[in-house]
Amino acid sequence: MILREATTMNSDPLDISLGLSFLETPCEVAEYHAAMKIKRDLSLVSKAWNRYLQGYLYEFVWISRASQAKALALTLLTQFIEGKPSSGHYIRRLHMETPVLMRCATDDIRTILDYAPHLVIYSDHHSVRCTRYSEFIDVRCSPEQMVSVLASSNSKLRRLSLTNYSDDPFPKHLSPLLRRTAANLEYLELSSSSIPLVSGHLFASKSPIVSLPVLQSLKLTLDNTTFAVLAAWDMPNLRNVSVVSSDFGYAGPGFAYFFAAHGKKLHQLELGHSSSLVVEHYLSLRPRPVQQIPLAEWCPNLKEFICSADAEWNWQNPDWIAPHVLLPGHKHLEFIGIRDIDKRLMDDASVFLADVEDEAPFFPLVEQISSLLFNDAFPSLRYIRDLSRASHSMRGGQRPETRILKFWAKILARCGERQVWLEDFRGVNITLRDLKRVGLDRVGGAGSLV
Repeated sequence: MILREATTMNSDPLDISLGLSFLETPCEVAEYHAAMKIKRDLSLVSKAWNRYLQGYLYEFVWISRASQAKALALTLLTQFIEGKPSSGHYIRRLHMETPVLMRCATDDIRTILDYAPHLVIYSDHHSVRCTRYSEFIDVRCSPEQMVSVLASSNSKLRRLSLTNYSDDPFPKHLSPLLRRTAANLEYLELSSSSIPLVSGHLFASKSPIVSLPVLQSLKLTLDNTTFAVLAAWDMPNLRNVSVVSSDFGYAGPGFAYFFAAHGKKLHQLELGHSSSLVVEHYLSLRPRPVQQIPLAEWCPNLKEFICSADAEWNWQNPDWIAPHVLLPGHKHLEFIGIRDIDKRLMDDASVFLADVEDEAPFFPLVEQISSLLFNDAFPSLRYIRDLSRASHSMRGGQRPETRILKFWAKILARCGERQVWLEDFRGVNITLRDLKRVGLDRVGGAGSLV
């Protein structure tokens, strides 16, 4: 128990419930490395401590470059050859997130999976170096085999993040896996490295229907074809959906099929695509779509919405900046989370050069956030949350810029007029006292407290 408490991370990496909402701040690699350093130091105290700590050393494995995957695979193979107990039995969570040029070899990942039968969480974020040709040197490393190894008869997978590296639509080799792991799966994330050329409607009519009885969260960075397939899946407990369309398929039939089928169940929705990119694509279509996408009608019970801070001026309605082009309003929405405010602040400051105390470059962002407070658009809105950890540091660090503090003072004042709470990425209220503490009381002009 003492060793367990000594090696505990701030957020339990094995607690599935912490990651079901897309508002939760994910574990960062720096936090993982700090925890692993403590575990390593404790394991070197004595042979007895080393033996006790094996489970804690291997329970959460984060692979950030190919050499780490190869070292782990070699360790597991060596233990098998020498007849020693396998450390793979301790692995509960395997997370792979590497740079493009440091992706893991497929045979290394296959070896790790073969010796890790008790996985609860598996995450592959475009981190496996897969060939795009049909001839595989090792048949165990084909896309079908790489997926099927996760679907053992005693699989306990509850959180699954997969990347499709082949040109075939995802469900072609994913459906058999999900049918064998459906009983416990609560979180599913699907992404694809290419866009299938097959018609979504044609493929969906031939695809098997998958039932995921306990699935609560679904994250899709996919294409219009896969949206059409997922529309027919049985997901009775689905509550949270995050969408980034890789082929700008918001205007496609697959997107419409999916939300027409599952939209009424949704409590939380994230649209991660840049609004400006969607608008540019929408305007470039020939012929241009006549009707807007009725997302608010498809999702009438939506309570929480997450968007990006890059929404742009709408030339058709210059007095109004919606949080996302697909959701200009919703009468039941109570919460709006905004990502990448830090990037937007830095970009605006670099484009509109001004004095460090002049908040004029942030005028468009002030108006964008203020537009969320329009009662006609979001009459039930109660919370606006800045989901950026970096933005929190810019606002509450040791030497914050005066114009940053002025910007937040304006936002806070406008939220107060509408009786809407303004929160940081942790869900803690941002207050005037917080801004005073970092020096806003010494600032003159608009937004000052003097």
